[in-house]
Amino acid sequence: MGRQAAVALYVLALVAVVVGVDVLFFKHQFWERLIANVGIVLVFAAFYLRFRLALGGK
Repeated sequence: MGRQAAVALYVLALVAVVVGVDVLFFKHQFWERLIANVGIVLVFAAFYLRFRLALGGK
């Protein structure tokens, strides 16, 4: 699988998790939803950077 396809799947997984958490837990709570979304994005970014560096990516 190409690098672009892997990144695209990773971004789709990020979107699916954010939307799922929004719909299931924070439907009518704006600030809690915002904080949760920022946290999820930060966790995904940390994993991306960690494994990109571990696998020798640029």
